[in-house]
Amino acid sequence: MPKLNIFNFFKEVREELGKVVWPTREQTIRYTVLVIVVTLVVGAALGGLDYLLTLLTDFLIKNYGR
Repeated sequence: MPKLNIFNFFKEVREELGKVVWPTREQTIRYTVLVIVVTLVVGAALGGLDYLLTLLTDFLIKNYGR
C-alpha cells in the first residue's frame, strides 16, 4: 500500500485540476443567467400556487368551517 502524505495529495490535486476543461467566460455568464431565470420562474410558480391554495383554504374555512 503506497504511503500517502500531504505533499503527494496536493501534487495529485494540482495534476487533476490541470485536466479540467474550464468553461469560457461567456458560458459562465450564460449558465449563471439561466440559473437565475429558472430560479425566479420556479419561485414565482410556487408563490402563485401558495397564494391560490391560501385563497382556497380561506374560502373553504369561511364557507364550510364551523
